Amino acid sequence: MKVAIAILNWNGAEWLRKFLPSVVTHSSDADIYVIDNASSDNSIAFVTENFPEVKLVRNDKNYGFAGGYNVGLKQIDADIYCLLNSDVEVTPGWIQPVVNVFIKHPEAAAVQPKILSWADRTKFEFAGAAGGLIDNLAYPYCRGRIFDEVETDNGQYDDEVEIFWASGCCLFIRAKDFHDAGGFDERFFAHQEEIDLCWRLINLDRKIRYTHRSVVYHVGGGTLNKQSPQKTFLNFRNNLSMMLKNMELPRAYPTIFLRLTLDGIAGVRFLFTDGFAHTWAIVRAHFAFYGEARETLRRRGKHQLRHFYQTKWLVFRHFIGKK
Repeated sequence: MKVAIAILNWNGAEWLRKFLPSVVTHSSDADIYVIDNASSDNSIAFVTENFPEVKLVRNDKNYGFAGGYNVGLKQIDADIYCLLNSDVEVTPGWIQPVVNVFIKHPEAAAVQPKILSWADRTKFEFAGAAGGLIDNLAYPYCRGRIFDEVETDNGQYDDEVEIFWASGCCLFIRAKDFHDAGGFDERFFAHQEEIDLCWRLINLDRKIRYTHRSVVYHVGGGTLNKQSPQKTFLNFRNNLSMMLKNMELPRAYPTIFLRLTLDGIAGVRFLFTDGFAHTWAIVRAHFAFYGEARETLRRRGKHQLRHFYQTKWLVFRHFIGKK
C-alpha cells in the first residue's frame, strides 16, 4: 500500500522545526507532504531549505483543518493517507503496524495508533488516547480519557480493536474511503470533524480500528489553546451539527433537546470555572447550530445506524456517579 503522510500547517514553523525531523527519520516507507494553509511565517522556507525530500502542497488561503485537508489531499496520490498534526512526534516502526491492520481488515476505513502525551509519556493524550468512543447523547470520549480525566498507560489498552472514531491528530484513512464519504465537513473548520467523518463512514458500513503496536506522542493544543473560547464554540456547535447529521431523526430530535439543556448547565459551570467568554461561546454555538440546521439536514446520508454508542449516560455516570 502506498502511504502518504500529510501534515497540515498554518504558521507552524516552530512545530515543524521541532517534530518534522522525527517524521522524516522514521517514515522512509512513506511519502511526506506538508499542506500549507497560506502561512505568513517562514514555514515554507524552513521546509524547502531543510527537508527537500518533503513535498509541499500550497493552499491559496487558510481553509482551517477540515477545508485545508479537503483541498490539499486532492493533490496527493496514495492508497492510505496519514493525517498528522504538526505537533506529533512519531516513533520507529510506527507505520507498518497500521498498514498491517488495513491488510488484515479490508472493511477498515480508518486506523488510529496509541496516542500518548508528549509532556508526560506515561499518560495518554487528551485527543484520541487509545481510540475514540461515543455515548448515547453523542458525548465523545476515549479509552484512556473521559472528559478532562486522563489515565496513565499501564498497558490496559494494548490491543487491536474496533472503535467509533479515530483522532484527527494522527488519522490513517484509506484515500478511497475519505473521498467516497465526501471528506471533512468544511463548515466545522476544526474540532470533531474527524468524529463526524468516522460516523459517516460507519453509517456506510465501514469500520474504524485502533492498534497499540503503533505509538506517537502528541503535544496537544499546539494550534488552538485548550482554554480558547473559540475552541469551546467549535466543539459545542460541531457536536450538535454532527448529531443532527448522523443520528436517526426519531432519536436525534429528543437527544438534541436534552443536550441543549445539558449545554445550558455546562454554560453555568464554565461561568465559574473558565469565565464568561466560554459561557458566551456556548450561546454563540447554539445560535450558529440553529442557523445551519437546514443545511445540516440536507447533508444527511441515506442510512443512520440505530445503535451507534458504546455506553449510556456518560455525563451522569461520570460527574454524578463518580465513575
